[in-house]
Amino acid sequence: MAQPKALILRTAGSNCDVESAHAAEKAGFAAERVHVNRIASGEVGLDGFSFLFIPGGFSYGDDVAAGKIMALELNRRFGDALRRFEDRGGLALGVCNGFQVLIKTGILPFPASSAAGNRATLAFNDSGKFEDRWVHLAAEPDSVCVFTRSMRPVIELPVAHGEGKFIVKDSADMDELESYGQIVLRYVTRSGGEPSYPADPNGSMNHVAGVCNRKGTIMGLMPHPERFLHRTNHPRWTRENLPGEGDGMFFFKNAFEYCNS
Repeated sequence: MAQPKALILRTAGSNCDVESAHAAEKAGFAAERVHVNRIASGEVGLDGFSFLFIPGGFSYGDDVAAGKIMALELNRRFGDALRRFEDRGGLALGVCNGFQVLIKTGILPFPASSAAGNRATLAFNDSGKFEDRWVHLAAEPDSVCVFTRSMRPVIELPVAHGEGKFIVKDSADMDELESYGQIVLRYVTRSGGEPSYPADPNGSMNHVAGVCNRKGTIMGLMPHPERFLHRTNHPRWTRENLPGEGDGMFFFKNAFEYCNS
């Protein structure tokens, strides 16, 4: 079987693409960092890739709103290709700014045809400031998401964002996401309990930290899995007997297993 390929999409302001490519390669992918212009020009096509990763950073300086300009660019220049990628079952993961991009393209979390305009967004943190800290997360047991299969009950990852508060228009929209198993991760306390600030760093509705599409193949989350691949990435690695492999590897190993099956 041919080695599955991962495309790490980058543009002006992306700053997590190298770590993301490294994570994909550790999981078994052949990873390629590709500038958005190479796809828009037709030089590189999505058809040859099994896994699309949109990394964090500050795409185009986050002018207008976080991820908004890149989302407009993706929709205008190769939106049809992205939707064909989704239709054929390709995996996509957007982290932090990449999550903001996927939300603002309308790919996540609701079907594009379900309503006019976006029914979800990522707003400014309730704290009114940039949050840079480690948080605990629980995977929803009923989620359809590929990326969190067989994950431990509580994991830990870092966040670094100013606009990470996940909100939907009303409770009916949240109920819809719940009913389709699209709520993937929630912020929790270290023991798995309901959090308050700063354990929930942004005030998301229902403490949501990550969501997916109805197929479970496209996911967005605010915390950074690519920043915790090995115990030495953790700030307490010299003081705690942590496992050798970081919690972030769950996402990439699940992606590889799915693409290689």
